[in-house]
Amino acid sequence: MVDIPFNKDFKCEYGVIEDVAPNLRRIVATNRSPFTWTGTGTYIVGRGKVAVIDAGPLLEDHIAALIKSLTNETVTHQLITHTHADHSPASRPLKDATGAPTYGYGPHGAGRFEQGITVEAGGDQDFKPDFKVSDGDVIEGDGWSFECVYTPGHTSNHICYKWREADILFTGDHVMGWSTTVVSPPDGDMGQYMASLEKLLKRDDSMYQPTHAGPVRDPKPFVRALIGHRRDRESQILDCLKRGTNNIADMVTEMYVGLNPNLIGPARRSVFSHVVDLAERGKVKTDGDLALDAHYRLN
Repeated sequence: MVDIPFNKDFKCEYGVIEDVAPNLRRIVATNRSPFTWTGTGTYIVGRGKVAVIDAGPLLEDHIAALIKSLTNETVTHQLITHTHADHSPASRPLKDATGAPTYGYGPHGAGRFEQGITVEAGGDQDFKPDFKVSDGDVIEGDGWSFECVYTPGHTSNHICYKWREADILFTGDHVMGWSTTVVSPPDGDMGQYMASLEKLLKRDDSMYQPTHAGPVRDPKPFVRALIGHRRDRESQILDCLKRGTNNIADMVTEMYVGLNPNLIGPARRSVFSHVVDLAERGKVKTDGDLALDAHYRLN
């Protein structure tokens, strides 16, 4: 497998806004987990009149600390990368407290429900951006501006924000420095995710700031490693099928030796996303619908 240069050396003090870079601060929510690492990092860009990126989960201590820390400032914009429950829900109490409108690609499932696809119920179903943004749109504030970079794959409504003055791309969960990204159908789409990674390779952003953990300071080699890792997983699946391992549960057992039992479910979802992509590309087929418990074969 390709070696991805992850950096898990990240420390934070919960409930405290910390300086990350000039005119950039972060406060981390207390929702540490195997999927959020140390928790959701809410970013504040600017001074005086500021933008908040990914207000975070509905945790009273996080919301109270965020609002208290911004008492002497004016929140003029809330930028939401996507609508998983650890990213967007706190935007509502923050709006109630500050009046700051939200910006995002759309509600949960935007990009999929237009195709008649029902996505999982686990997202933030209540989020509807005050202002919908699309790829290439520019959001301007007091001394700062953002280019919107649409990056579906992790979710269908995932969007990154390029802070143009600082040459920093806020990547949400599309690229994370501590782990690979969960891609879980039907809202997650491996084909779209890979295309979104290729899209970032064509850009020249100097640094990424993911929502979880620390920055990615050398983006292009990191993204290339992520792509290589996914291609390796794809090859493993095809090798499994060649050997006659034709169901996802057994593939995961062979591919993820020594996996934490708590992560077996997500691993199966990840392999399923690859299988769906391979089927859509005509390399794999099954009798009946594409499903987690289906049996697959080479086409």
